[in-house]
Amino acid sequence: MRLYVDLLHHVLRHGHERRDRTGTGTISVFGYQMRFSLQEGFPICTTKRVWFRGLACELLWFLSGSTNIKPLVDQGISIWTAWPLKNYLQHQNLKIPPSDSGEWAAYQSEFEDQIRHQDGFAKQWGDLGPVYGRQWRSFSGVDQIASVIESLRQKPWSRRHIVSAWNPEELPRMALPPCHMFFQFSVIGSQLSCQLYIRSNDLFLGAPFNIAQYALLTHLVAHQADLEPGELIYTIGDAHIYLNHLDQVKKQLERKPYPLPALDISRKPDSLFEYTYADFALKGYQHHPAIKAPVAV
Repeated sequence: MRLYVDLLHHVLRHGHERRDRTGTGTISVFGYQMRFSLQEGFPICTTKRVWFRGLACELLWFLSGSTNIKPLVDQGISIWTAWPLKNYLQHQNLKIPPSDSGEWAAYQSEFEDQIRHQDGFAKQWGDLGPVYGRQWRSFSGVDQIASVIESLRQKPWSRRHIVSAWNPEELPRMALPPCHMFFQFSVIGSQLSCQLYIRSNDLFLGAPFNIAQYALLTHLVAHQADLEPGELIYTIGDAHIYLNHLDQVKKQLERKPYPLPALDISRKPDSLFEYTYADFALKGYQHHPAIKAPVAV
């Protein structure tokens, strides 16, 4: 993951300090691209542990078309809990504590327990609005993912293998407007490549997750289309490090990267939408310990 390490160095050296929506503040650059060869290993960060089960299950959740956090919470995955929890606390006229505080952890534990065990509560408070899953599977009634798979099989040479999560009409109803908002597939020879555009990328917490997740997506789509994975081209609009992540980033940069692992997919189901987490295995994932940091909500 030398490309990712180089990006962190680049932003620290050339970034500008800026205000942001969360009030945390960032150091950022505008416009950056990395190209990962998926033939050279699975691009998951090795200078800290990245939670592969979490990113894989989140991807499967997107592909299912779901926009409610209950399927994730039921699996012990809290990736999306912060936004509906914040909304819930606001509606209860409760003060919102810092996301790395014990008070927040207590609120989250209670909230997720109600999401798990009260269907009515999950329906009312667990939905995120028309976020990724809705746009991928029903953008104005169009199943973009199914259409791309069919297009890859019928017209692999096409330049229209595109999925967009950015739906301006529905942005006001989303808990969080899409960050990874647009991706395009291309077939060259027997290889499938994917170019992703991310409008805004938290480089410490978000980027390692997103890189590995879209590498996994490219592997799965290639698997279904009888192609080999080629490249993941990762293009960022606003590439930023939050000011309260600087110590963690510097700690990470002191570590030497390990060789990349390999991804094994154990079976090929009839469709892209029938994979389960049990179908995936990372072989040889050697990594440094995880580094915790607060999420800017």
